[in-house]
Amino acid sequence: MGKGLVRIILYALIVILPVWLATWLGEEAEGIVTDVGRNFALIGFMILSLQFLLAARLKWIERAFGFDILIRFHKSMALTASGLLLLHPLLIAYGGPGWKLLIGLDLPWPIWAGKVVLLLVIANVLFGFYQSRTNLGFEKWRLVHDLLAPIILILIFLHSWNIGDDLELSAMQGIWGGMFFLAAGMFLHHRFLRPSRLRRQSYRVEDCVQETEDAWTVKLVPPEGRTIGEYYPGQFHFLTFFRDPSLPVEEHHWTISSSPAQKNYLSSTIKASGDFTASIGQTRPGDTAAVHGPFGRFSYLFHPGERDLVFLAGGIGITPLMAMLRHMRDTRDTRSVVLLYANRREDQIVFREELKEIKAGDWPVLTLVYVLSRPGEFWSGEIGHVGRKRIEKYCGRDLTGKTFYVCGPQKMARSLIKTLYNMGVPDKRIRREIFSFLD
Repeated sequence: MGKGLVRIILYALIVILPVWLATWLGEEAEGIVTDVGRNFALIGFMILSLQFLLAARLKWIERAFGFDILIRFHKSMALTASGLLLLHPLLIAYGGPGWKLLIGLDLPWPIWAGKVVLLLVIANVLFGFYQSRTNLGFEKWRLVHDLLAPIILILIFLHSWNIGDDLELSAMQGIWGGMFFLAAGMFLHHRFLRPSRLRRQSYRVEDCVQETEDAWTVKLVPPEGRTIGEYYPGQFHFLTFFRDPSLPVEEHHWTISSSPAQKNYLSSTIKASGDFTASIGQTRPGDTAAVHGPFGRFSYLFHPGERDLVFLAGGIGITPLMAMLRHMRDTRDTRSVVLLYANRREDQIVFREELKEIKAGDWPVLTLVYVLSRPGEFWSGEIGHVGRKRIEKYCGRDLTGKTFYVCGPQKMARSLIKTLYNMGVPDKRIRREIFSFLD
């Protein structure tokens, strides 16, 4: 938390730096409305520039918070910057030149550049907000987003550089140019340079094992002469598969389902649930994949003092929890773990035989409970859903000292977290893995 606080303070100082310089070194105030409008633009530009840094997957920034939290902060700050940039011309017009600034036609090109920025900012916000409500795939959204973001940055830079009185100060020019080139460098590194390097260092697919009707485990081995980097059980990585030319090439994030204790391969267990993952079963030994990671903080190793754990899993959400159980087994960890694992049908239970073996062993001390919502006629286990009734049945009513790890479909996860709150479990004892970064 201490390291995270340092990063937050540094971020805040960078954002307000141009306002401080403009206030102390700039010209006299032109009126409170105009000054507020100007400061909104200064802060908006700084936030927008830092967006490229936040999205670049720099581990120095990510490891203090977790990637899911960082991306949600990125999204929140995008809305903040958009609001400030949209208010900027309204306040400037109200405080000085009037509404002609907004609706006039006979205006210099930097003003027109600013007008175009406003339209693109609105389009970008609406496009991101409604992405999940349309049939537009993630890759198409990402392509449009990656086109609009740098165009917006360039136009704002040109607009402010040519019309902003504050940028007559050499110190402000240095900050403005530095932030612009930092953002441009991060964009080029993230979208082009690093992917090219990772492709040259691609892992090789050793095997693709079908776990259930619609889930496969892909095993990857590093290129010759290289070793697998350190990672925590429960973390995830980004994979880009290079397979048959007829198959799509897209980058997606998946949990690392293998145990860090074994050093021969990485594995991800992937469910066919979308346009791209529908083709995962066509992955063949000898195919390659660019690997970028690890990321995330959903791991018991980040909280070594916790000894009494409850894993609440749904469907393919078992993968990070399975990685933790495998690591406990491999390191002979004697923690106590209750696993409540929900599925619709019996044939959808992933890792069933291996979970049985772990339960039969000594590491960890595992209580294994399957819960099916649509069981067959010969099913003798739990029926229904994971909820308060079953948590109390297998964990007791006194949940003091227990830590809950929740991973599953969004609706299920939200319901379980609400249930845990109602049962008196404090937030600090609930850990959740979030699959989607756009929610």
